[in-house]
Amino acid sequence: MAIDHETLLGWLSRLKLSAIRDQLDTLLDEAARNDLTMRETLGFLCEREIARKDERRIEMAMKIAHFPYARELDGFDYEAQPSVDPHQIRDLAIARWVAHGEAVLLLGPPGVGKSHLAIALGREVIRQNYTVLFTTAQALVSALVKAHGEGRLEERLSFLAKPKLLIVDELGYLPFD
Repeated sequence: MAIDHETLLGWLSRLKLSAIRDQLDTLLDEAARNDLTMRETLGFLCEREIARKDERRIEMAMKIAHFPYARELDGFDYEAQPSVDPHQIRDLAIARWVAHGEAVLLLGPPGVGKSHLAIALGREVIRQNYTVLFTTAQALVSALVKAHGEGRLEERLSFLAKPKLLIVDELGYLPFD
């Protein structure tokens, strides 16, 4: 069965296999160079497609989370903050607490890296296929007050309950009435 290149690209598009479609010639050449069997080639192509879909899922989840900036655990200066236990942070990055619906509260004075750690942990949680939403306490309260005034408080609370992890930053900056 002879299949022309354009037909194959069309099928890949129809099946939404964009990673394979976009790199078809390169991937097939690589499979041939490595002398892969048809089954191994199919597995190789599937791995590439899955990797691309995972990258896009993570990229989209990072946007949806509304992090104000990107921070990673590798970028945290534990020497400057000796009160922060790197072992405990690495344990938190595994996200068992998220799976069990537990809360984590990061406490400390301004400038110790609470926001950095919260964002970095949130990004790790996304990589483990959980949903995350980041907000500040001020923005959260404002949104809830506005929703209440518009008679949409239940709707807003439902929205806030959807992500597996809700990060509320800057709690200490919010005046209590």
